[in-house]
Amino acid sequence: MLFAVPVALFFLAMGVVALATPARILRTFGVEVGTPEGRTEVRAVYGGFGVAVGVILVVAIAADDIRDGVFLAVAIALLGMAGGRAASSAMGERARLWPTWFFFGLEVVLAGLLLAAIVV
Repeated sequence: MLFAVPVALFFLAMGVVALATPARILRTFGVEVGTPEGRTEVRAVYGGFGVAVGVILVVAIAADDIRDGVFLAVAIALLGMAGGRAASSAMGERARLWPTWFFFGLEVVLAGLLLAAIVV
């Protein structure tokens, strides 16, 4: 169960930063967000969704009846994110270690923590 705490904190932090300063999130990847629509999209996908995932992880930590399902669903989502990065590489994109492969590794580690929390 404690394995899930850093994952929840990651999503909550990402979500809050994206809601407050959406340009900061994508600037990490060299993407500029210069329109209201772009900022709204970042706030929705990274902000609102990130906070929602963080909150459901916190709820699941305290709720035995949904814990494993929530942890598994979020772990699969994280592996999907990492898989998208790997697929991009397989399609010929040459991304740098920072930030792309750093976040690939982070997503795999966070997914592993959630999966470990299920079996411990």
